[in-house]
Parts: sequence; structure tokens; C-alpha cells
Amino acid sequence: MKTVNLIIALLMVLSVPIFGQVKPDLKQLPNGVQYQIYTKGTAARVKLNDVITFNFTQKTDKDSVLFSSFAAGKPVTIAIEPSKSISDLMYFFPMLGLKDSALVKIPSDSLFKDGQMERPSFFPPGSTLQFVLKIENVQSMEEAMAERQKMMDIQTKMADSLKTNELHIADAFVTANKLVVKQTPSGLRYLILTPSMKLKPTAGDTVEVNYIGRTLNGKIFDSSIEAEAKKAGLEQPGRNYEPISFVVGQGEVIPGWDEALLMMNEGSKGRFLIPSELAYGPKGAGQDIPPFSTLDFQVELVKVKPAKKAVVPKIPAVIVKKPVAVKKVAPKTKPTVKKKVVTSKTK
Repeated sequence: MKTVNLIIALLMVLSVPIFGQVKPDLKQLPNGVQYQIYTKGTAARVKLNDVITFNFTQKTDKDSVLFSSFAAGKPVTIAIEPSKSISDLMYFFPMLGLKDSALVKIPSDSLFKDGQMERPSFFPPGSTLQFVLKIENVQSMEEAMAERQKMMDIQTKMADSLKTNELHIADAFVTANKLVVKQTPSGLRYLILTPSMKLKPTAGDTVEVNYIGRTLNGKIFDSSIEAEAKKAGLEQPGRNYEPISFVVGQGEVIPGWDEALLMMNEGSKGRFLIPSELAYGPKGAGQDIPPFSTLDFQVELVKVKPAKKAVVPKIPAVIVKKPVAVKKVAPKTKPTVKKKVVTSKTK
């Protein structure tokens, strides 16, 4: 049905002359925008703060389609607010209602007049940028927010259900394979297969790692080891099969790898069951890793290259002379002269 609407809209556009000339069935707004309303129903017009969902085709005067949400199957949802530029169409949407459709022609000269954007060759002076629009839905802001919250609640419930299912699958995998694993607070399960007493990396060190990555159904989705990759039928043209090198603890790999490698020593091997929260989460990765997938990694920490530590300049000690004790000398005083007392006896 969307394809039929698009074809009809495009056929109608073909009757419009190029380079912005006004045809009798086109009207013009004060800002120079020309328009034609194709279908006009009885629904209330769009107003400020409404949330609308609409489909559109964007094209040049010569019918070159630049983008079509009809073809992409992805209508646009926006809130109506005061217009800030001629290209935002906020001044035009209030002329339409639910299920209305229209043609809008914006003068390209008004788009490139300030020189901030380079004018493409397909928009010569005097040409127009055309939109064929159809309003698919109109909601008040309150209705749109309530619907969004409802969708978020549904998504949260689905995510919780998938996480619970992921945990059950991981538990069953551990039991079926009789794995004796330890678990970290983050949910990472691990088993050190080959221990080592060599250097242990710290965050910021560069490590070299060999690995095999599997989903819990046993499918190998990646490996740095050529024999394993070929055995699994992986197509990795041009890849050099060698340990991968990266700085650990800096977010250059999935969080589960950072956590796992900081527990290992150079030369050690381990097996790690990494939950989706520490891997690719609710989106997954490509066709091989579905959403909410716990991954099974066999990892060998081949080499640790410690990060260069910043050299702190050595400040020479300040030699402080021991203060010399000063002997206190009593001040010299004049001897006291005793006056001879003359008495009658001495006369």
C-alpha cells in the first residue's frame, strides 16, 4: 500500500514545472515556499506541541529521489515546535491533519544563501528541494509520552525475560559440560586451564592473545588461530592469523575480556563464559551472535608488555648543616665595691 501511495505521489509531482515556477495549482507562502495539498480530510489540523508521524519523499526538480521513508519503511516522528529555519517544515505541518498529503517545494537559494553549506551541483540557482508528505499519525504530547512509556515497559519486560532465559541456558551449559567454574560479582564464569606464575598484566599494559570464540551451541564465530578458523569454515580473507594485540583495561575490547585477562598471567590459558552484559548485550553482533548471548571463549595470554611508567625526576636531598651550639657567656659586670663604714671606734 505504501508503494502505491509513493507511485501516485511521484506521478503527481511530474506535473509540476521545474525551477520554482508557480503553477496555477500551486500556492506560495510569504517565505517563498510553494505547496500543493493533494488530499485534505476533515481531521483537526496539527498544532504546536503535537507529535506527528509522517512519511516523505525528498527529491530534486528533476525527479531524482534523495531519500524516501516510504521505500525505507521508516516513518519519522517529531514534536511540532516553532519554526527555526525554512527547511524544518514546522511552519507547514499545521496546515495538515491526519492522513493529509501534500507537495512542498523549498527554494534552494534560501538553503544555501549564507554559504555555510556547499551547494551541490543538483541544486542550481533557482531550483527547489521537494517534499512529498503524508501525515500517518497525530498525538498530543501526553498521548505520545504515555505510548512511549508503555513501549519502554514492554521492552523492559522482554529484556528481563531474555536475560532470565540466558541465565538458564548458561546454567544448563555448565551442567551439561561438567564444568567446574568460578564466578565473579559481574557474572563472568571462568576456569583457568593452564596456570602460570609469570607476569600478570595491569590496566594499561599491552597484551597479546590467542583465542577461540564460540556461542553456547558450539558454533565458532571467530578465532585468531588459523587451524581452528579453517576447521570451523570461517571466511576471513586477508586476515593474518596471529595473536591480537591491544591495551588491556582501556575498553578496547568487550568488558568481559578486560576483566578476564586481568585475572591471568603471561603463558596461562583459560576458559571464560562471558554473559551478554559483558559482551554484546541486547543487540548481539551480526548473524552469529544473537541478542542476549553468553559467549564461550578459550583464551591464551601469550605475552604481557608492561606500560612504560612515567619517570619521576629525582630531587636531590637538601643538605642542612647542623646548627652549632652557642655557649652562652655571662655578661661582664663591674665588681661591687663595699664602702668602708667609719665608726667612732675607728677614728
